[in-house]
Amino acid sequence: MERMRKETKKLHSTNAADVSAKRQEGDAAERTADKENREHKDSVFVDLFYEDETAEKNLLSLYNALHGTDYRSRSMIRKIRVGNVLYKNFKNDISFEVGEKLIVFGEHQSTINKNMPLRCLMYVGRAYEQLVDQRARYRDALVRIPTPEFYTFYNGVKEYPLERELFLSDAFLDPTDKNPLELTVKVININFQKAHDILDKCEVLKEYSQFVNTVRKYAKEEDSIRKAIYECMEQGILTDYLKRKGSEVMNMLIAEYNYEEDMQVKQEEALRIGEKRGEKRGRKEGKKQGKKEGIFLSGKIFQMVNANPEYTDEQIAEKAACSIEEVKDVRKMFSI
Repeated sequence: MERMRKETKKLHSTNAADVSAKRQEGDAAERTADKENREHKDSVFVDLFYEDETAEKNLLSLYNALHGTDYRSRSMIRKIRVGNVLYKNFKNDISFEVGEKLIVFGEHQSTINKNMPLRCLMYVGRAYEQLVDQRARYRDALVRIPTPEFYTFYNGVKEYPLERELFLSDAFLDPTDKNPLELTVKVININFQKAHDILDKCEVLKEYSQFVNTVRKYAKEEDSIRKAIYECMEQGILTDYLKRKGSEVMNMLIAEYNYEEDMQVKQEEALRIGEKRGEKRGRKEGKKQGKKEGIFLSGKIFQMVNANPEYTDEQIAEKAACSIEEVKDVRKMFSI
């Protein structure tokens, strides 16, 4: 990580009317969300498809690739900012309205979280709050809303299928044949070696995948990110973007790697803490069994807190079958 930090110095209808009536209020909410999100770092993916001057064009290209359309007008895109729901401390999601759809994109460079459907359910609720006028919700007339779609683009190093669907109903305690509520997240593996056909349909996504692949190629070398950026520019991969924002991209990549490393270290530390706690419990039950239980409990608490940032200590303790003090210990130790 120290090597990466040094590199920064080297490269610097009626119902439609109801929805429309929410625009001004939505803009205010969007500004508030923007203020909140300044505390969270953007990833290169978010910058490329949401923040950059070419973002609307890139979003349309990706939307067209997914839907077989040929939209060209950037004015069709209405960006929506939602607070920290899908990812904790790191902004890696995008939501926008286009046509009659509400699209939510997320990117994963680590293991896919099975709670993504639940997070998306909470996420889309906040998005609709921005789109639908509060008064319209209480009218007798049906309020028409954009149809939601949820996509997660997997770009990690672990083996993962080309496509997979995650379902909210998989989390239900008492699922039925016909669940009254369902939400589906489509996971698409965009690793360059996997050659998903969406990469051929969306040039900017393909070049982004190539860029990530190149960064990984140089990961163990000195000046790794700088080398990756130069090679991509020479080969025509995100050339204009990298020429304009090379140093920013470097800083974003370093932040991403720091975050991933920090999470890994905290998970390892949680296991060590759990081992000690388990050994203490194990004096009565047998050290071997107590050690396993302690490791499992600390890891469970840590993962549950990170996966459900909105949960209180009481809720975490109830679901993890532990004491509130144990939850507080893990939170305090790892500042989560």
